[in-house]
Amino acid sequence: MAKYVFVFGGVVSGLGKGIVAASLGRLLKLRGYKVQAQKFDPYLNIDPGTMNPTQHGEVFVTADGAETDLDLGHYERFIDENLTKYCNLTSGKALWRVLNNEREGKYLGKTVQIIPHVTNEIKDFISRNVKETKADVMITEIGGTVGDIEGQPFIEAIRQFMIEVGRENCVVIHVCLTPYISGSDEYKSKPVQHSVKELQSMGIAPDIVVTRSATDCGQEIRDKIAMFASIRRDCVISNTDVDCLYAAPVMLHENGLDKAVCRILGLKDECDLSEWNDMLARVRARDGKLKIAIVGKYVSLHDSYISIIEALQHASYTVGKNLDMLWVDSEKITAENVCKKLKDVDGVLVPGGFGERGIDGMIEAARYTRENKIPYFGICLGMQIAVIEYARDVAGIADACSGEFKEGSKVIDLMPDQKGLRLGGTMRLGAYPCIVKKDTRLYSAYGKEKISERHRHRYEFNNDYRETLENAGLVLAGTSPDGVIVEAVETKGDGYFVGVQFHPEFTSRPNRAGALFVSFLTAADNYSKEHGDIQK
Repeated sequence: MAKYVFVFGGVVSGLGKGIVAASLGRLLKLRGYKVQAQKFDPYLNIDPGTMNPTQHGEVFVTADGAETDLDLGHYERFIDENLTKYCNLTSGKALWRVLNNEREGKYLGKTVQIIPHVTNEIKDFISRNVKETKADVMITEIGGTVGDIEGQPFIEAIRQFMIEVGRENCVVIHVCLTPYISGSDEYKSKPVQHSVKELQSMGIAPDIVVTRSATDCGQEIRDKIAMFASIRRDCVISNTDVDCLYAAPVMLHENGLDKAVCRILGLKDECDLSEWNDMLARVRARDGKLKIAIVGKYVSLHDSYISIIEALQHASYTVGKNLDMLWVDSEKITAENVCKKLKDVDGVLVPGGFGERGIDGMIEAARYTRENKIPYFGICLGMQIAVIEYARDVAGIADACSGEFKEGSKVIDLMPDQKGLRLGGTMRLGAYPCIVKKDTRLYSAYGKEKISERHRHRYEFNNDYRETLENAGLVLAGTSPDGVIVEAVETKGDGYFVGVQFHPEFTSRPNRAGALFVSFLTAADNYSKEHGDIQK
């Protein structure tokens, strides 16, 4: 019989419910259990694929090609399990399925309602996930905040689901802000009490309350919360700030979260954190700094690039350097100021994105780094930018561009199978194999001829310009197995100028850093040493 953990949030959003869920997943996996995690998002979008990254953050892509919430990236990085299309459900997707079923007559003419039709769809989603993954423990995070009107169908579905599978097989965790009032120098439990009461009014009583605060709110406050929530004192867990994101599982373990969950569910309570602690020791042993510029169009919200940030951090644990990330808005880069904007950086990364805005600044950044042999790493759009810049400034194709942006010599163009498709969920998505050319930086990074990475794009390298660009010195370092799709490019010589069409950040892990990110930071470290600027 599978066990189920449901993680709700209270008082305010953005408390780190996803980190609590992911940390618990890691702690349970260390006990030998097969753990899967999923996220329920109350918004009406089918998925986040068409949402603006500056509003919602990045879109995380699973190996099977689902566009999902960024919290799934945290789940994968902490638990180290590939998630699937069954791991993210929105209100929009649930309603879409119900309405399609109604149009197909599957409800036999019955009146279609939130209860039971939408709630049944939510319950079926949980059951399908467990069946597909054969998980011992399924952790489900409910997005938003208890009390949000759009989240009510999910809460009702979970209430019903717990009755059906047996309350003894379920744990409800409620993560709540416990605010500190500086004027009176004390923490307040009242917001937590009200949030617990709100959840209870919907038929769900939490088993564990996780208090979110910068520092420990103290035993007196925890005891008060336990009394008003009608739970044991050891079931009120402090969730405090940590010096490193990946220290959260250790902090929550020390504060008793996994112990309480295991006691309630009847799971074994033996956990070996030695390997995880070894990784944290490497994190804290880093010495010196590398200054890495991230040149993009969504830099106003760093969550737009959260997987890239984490992958860079993972690589920094291997290289042994701290990172100083410089966020550069590509719209503000010109030929006249690019030198000033990228002054003293040890490497430049241009991430993915869509649309024409900020493209000229990215091209200037690519030109400046290539000409000055500053390590350049382009991901998805960043690779396309590298191709456009090389075509213009080396191959002599003055009007080189992408079909996504403007008319001209389209060295980047729409993939043939993408023509005429609607926007949502139709890109080249998920994991695809790539054949790596020997004697390239790509091969040096991966150490093998065949790799697999995840994709999310509509446009690709235009093979009509393949011969011209190769003759001009551009190296096609990786292709699809049939050789048709160009997956990676790089330049010859001693500079590091690499672009990949795929997204290697999605498979990077804190204890197993992405190969290309390690390669990039190693090149940045060498560049820093050569220029006598190790300590910035």
